[in-house]
Amino acid sequence: MALKIRLSRGGAKKRPFYRIVVADSRSPRDGRFIERVGVYNPMLAKDSPDRIKFDAERIKHWMSHGAIPSDRVAKFLGMAEILPMPVPRDQTKQHLPKAKAQERLKEAEEAAKAAAAAP
Repeated sequence: MALKIRLSRGGAKKRPFYRIVVADSRSPRDGRFIERVGVYNPMLAKDSPDRIKFDAERIKHWMSHGAIPSDRVAKFLGMAEILPMPVPRDQTKQHLPKAKAQERLKEAEEAAKAAAAAP
């Protein structure tokens, strides 16, 4: 059984509230879980002590049994210095402009250089 420590969404529409749960990786996001180990309320201020609460001992226990934290939970654990802070991922090339847009940008730069050199 592959265990994950992940967020399970609750709350109302546009008012999210998350439980930090240990669950089988095949179960639905908000479905059955094994144990609730904490809560995360993104609606609170970032410096609020009630924004993220979790039981570090239970998380360590489940990690010793093979549970893998999700990216967001790993970041929370890194901020609490339970795990090393995860390395941020580099963006892929998908965010760059496509070929036609790059050509237009080059043409605009050349036109701007020519206009600056012309006076």
